[in-house]
Amino acid sequence: MGKRACLYQRYRRPTSVRSCLLKNALFISNLFFTVMGLVVLGMGLWGLITKESFAQERIGHIGTDPMLVFVFLGLTLCLLCLMGCVGSLRENSCLLRLFSGAVLILVAAQVLVAIAAYSLQDQIVPVLRSGMLTAMVRYQDDLDMRFITDEIQMNLQCCGADNYRDWEMNLYYNCSAPGVQACGVPASCCIDPLENGTVWNSQCGVGAQQLVEFSAQSVIYLGGCLGGIARWIEQNKQLIGIVGIALLGVQILTLIVTTFQHI
Repeated sequence: MGKRACLYQRYRRPTSVRSCLLKNALFISNLFFTVMGLVVLGMGLWGLITKESFAQERIGHIGTDPMLVFVFLGLTLCLLCLMGCVGSLRENSCLLRLFSGAVLILVAAQVLVAIAAYSLQDQIVPVLRSGMLTAMVRYQDDLDMRFITDEIQMNLQCCGADNYRDWEMNLYYNCSAPGVQACGVPASCCIDPLENGTVWNSQCGVGAQQLVEFSAQSVIYLGGCLGGIARWIEQNKQLIGIVGIALLGVQILTLIVTTFQHI
């Protein structure tokens, strides 16, 4: 009887160690993706707060706000990771199978998106140009378009799609427009839109299209955002590739660990 107990313990010990290692690996990977989910969720909430989407006059249209996409993705990722953690700690095969299926769908979707982006890479620039020009035309009439355009121009230090004169196609910034904004550009095009570092000067781009490039370059950014996006991708392509492969690798590793745990 003693020999049988000893043999049973020797047989069970590796399984227990393996189970412990798998649990820890799954917990760490889920913790990593939970942080990512919280970051995405934070971006969505930041966008909603920055645009004052919770204001009384705008709360009725919050259902169509694109920032809700980030909120939804962040919550979904956090809930998915919670399901994986609970399934692993409780050794619940049902939760682990659901978690494995969700991760498999995510991995497959990312691979398909990467293949589609690579095969359609010649069409990416025209699509971006078309989207940017559409956002510029609807700049005053669509708060979401304005928010996205301003964020792109301020962060990439650019103005317009190809150059700052693209803003002439906007109804209000067109040089034939009757208003004070005629022949101007948005404040997000300005090199220094803040006066004394505190007050936002919304009129800093007034009349910028009338200036020659030599004079305009001290007031606004002259280069277009398509060039800025291309330069950013070129400068960070190795980092983008490494991060993309690392994220995909962690997801595949998570899928493998989950599969082994509920076998």
